[in-house]
Amino acid sequence: MEINGKTALITGGVSGIGETTAGILAARGANLVLVDVNRQLGEKTTKSFENKGGRAVFVHADVCDEAQTKAAFDQAVSRFGRLDIVFNNAGIFEPGYTKLPVEKWKRMLDVDLFGVALGCYLAFPLMREHGGVIVNTASMAGLYPIPGDPIYPAAKAGVVHLTHSLGVYWTKWRIRVNCVCPGIVDTPLSRATASREGTVARAGQAHTMMRPEAIANEVLRFIEDDNVAGQVVEVRPTGVNVIDPRRAPERRSS
Repeated sequence: MEINGKTALITGGVSGIGETTAGILAARGANLVLVDVNRQLGEKTTKSFENKGGRAVFVHADVCDEAQTKAAFDQAVSRFGRLDIVFNNAGIFEPGYTKLPVEKWKRMLDVDLFGVALGCYLAFPLMREHGGVIVNTASMAGLYPIPGDPIYPAAKAGVVHLTHSLGVYWTKWRIRVNCVCPGIVDTPLSRATASREGTVARAGQAHTMMRPEAIANEVLRFIEDDNVAGQVVEVRPTGVNVIDPRRAPERRSS
C-alpha cells in the first residue's frame, strides 16, 4: 500500500509503539487518527504532529466501549474521507492473577482482546469497498506462557488466533489482517510493569528492552507489502520469527 494520503487509525496511539508508528506513518504522508484514554497526552502528541506539518486528530475513547470506539472510526471518515489503516495497538498488563480482584483481570481481557476484536469489527464495513490494512498488537506472551500470570497471555493468544482466522478470509475484500508479537519494548507501560514480581524472568524473555522502532518497522512492512496477509510475527532483539499455526516458526532476518 502506498501510504501517502491514506488515513490511519491507531489505538493506544499517543505513546510507546503507537506514537512511534504514528510518527513513521506521518513522515510518509498519512492522515492520523490517534485514539487513547489519556486526553492530556493525546492532545499534546497530536499537536506535536501538527506542528511538524502532519494531519492528525485525537479522539478520546476507551477501546472497550463500542459507542466511543465507533465514534472514533466514524470521525476518521468524516475528517479525512476514508479509512485505510487500522493499528489495534492499545493494551494493558497487570501481573498477579490470584492476587488481583476479578474486575482487574476482566479489564485486561476487555482491553487486550475484546478491544482488538472490536477494532477489526468496526474497520470491516469502512474498508469493504476499497480494501485496507489491519495490524493487531499481540505479544510474545501470546505464544509462550507466563507462569502464574495466565490472563495476559490468554488475551494475547486470542489476538494471535483472531488474526489467523481473519487474515486470509478477509482478503476477498482486499483487507489484509496481520499481527505483531513484541518482546519487552521500552515503553511507559513496560517500564512500569516489567520488574513487578519478576515478570520478565518468568516470561523467559530477554532482559534487554527493544526500542519501539523495531515494532513500528514491522507494522510498516505489513502496511506496505500487499502480498502479506494473515501473518503473525514474533519480534525479538535477535530477529523476527514468522509464526505459522501449521508448522514450526520460520526465522526471518530483521
